[in-house]
Amino acid sequence: MAVRAVVIEADGGSRGNPGPAGYGAVVRDPETGEVLAERSEAIGTATNNVAEYRGLIAGLEAAAELGAAEVEARVDSKLVVEQMCGRWQIKHPGLRPLAAQAAGLVSRFAAVRFTWVPRERNRHADALANAAMDAAASGAAPAAAAAEAREATVVRATGTDPATTPASWEPRPTEEATRLILVRHGETERTVQKRYSGRGDVPLTERGRAQARATAARVAALAPSVAAVVSSPLSRCTATAEAVAAQVGNPPVRTDDDLIECDFGVWEGHTFAEVREGWAAELDAWLASTRVAPPRGESFVTVAERTGRAVDRLRSAYPGETVVVVSHVSPIKLVLRDALAAGDAFLHRLYLDTAGISVLDLYPDGGVAVRSVNDTSHLADV
Repeated sequence: MAVRAVVIEADGGSRGNPGPAGYGAVVRDPETGEVLAERSEAIGTATNNVAEYRGLIAGLEAAAELGAAEVEARVDSKLVVEQMCGRWQIKHPGLRPLAAQAAGLVSRFAAVRFTWVPRERNRHADALANAAMDAAASGAAPAAAAAEAREATVVRATGTDPATTPASWEPRPTEEATRLILVRHGETERTVQKRYSGRGDVPLTERGRAQARATAARVAALAPSVAAVVSSPLSRCTATAEAVAAQVGNPPVRTDDDLIECDFGVWEGHTFAEVREGWAAELDAWLASTRVAPPRGESFVTVAERTGRAVDRLRSAYPGETVVVVSHVSPIKLVLRDALAAGDAFLHRLYLDTAGISVLDLYPDGGVAVRSVNDTSHLADV
């Protein structure tokens, strides 16, 4: 039976790059998560990127066979996503025929959207791909197979290719990274009172303004050159951003609506205890799933989609440069969750202070390095 819309989860890899390679693809119902189709195959000796493209192609073929009209393709290869969206050139001649084949399949649908996801959130396709790689490597000697498996674990843990990764865990950049200095805004009355503070435009307190000045000095020490300061449009962020800009050469503060805080709906202005008393069932559902929104509010899945768009724009607009991003606790947590390939429980375990600083490097090949999280050393005297 034909379906209107589907989600494709695709993955691929090789043990050695090039080495024994395989791919996996899963097609799901976007509403229920039901698996509608699975595809996996060992493809002999190939590179990681070839296997990733083959996984995407298999997923698109399966979606076409199901008669889908609309597709969201979720892939944990940044290179494949950026190339299919036309933002990155396809420089390797071996990938061009595969990209052309994928583009031909895309033209068969009414709408296709490509989304990068961390491997942690692509487990089903990853498991299929690894089973296919195991099959491709089944003729290898036990010691070689173990070494290849360890290399594959490094890829999954770091998002980098062992063929281009040194003995340390730090990715070796082929080009300069785009560095994001993530700053949470300074203190407000609602942060002091521990109240949900989403879309309400609450100003900084006097201490919050002092925190902003201290943060600005810290950012200036971390970054001799800043290409841009980008902020949520809410005043607690723009005030913090303007203090930072004044210390780093006065680049204009640009606002981005995708960096705004989560909309907490009817919980806005309430404490956690008040929400527990008034909306116990809704709170439990929200804490259990990032797909659930507060009443008349916004889910973390939706927030993650828009913050992901904002990060992608900054990576494309400022290659190899440093950008200061001033936002709120939820967007920054979601950016860090995805950068660390962490699960959703991370969101409720990470604490981010007001005016805390986190530093994130984004490499052109899709590699990510989280340099620091919630640095508050500059606030000791505030």
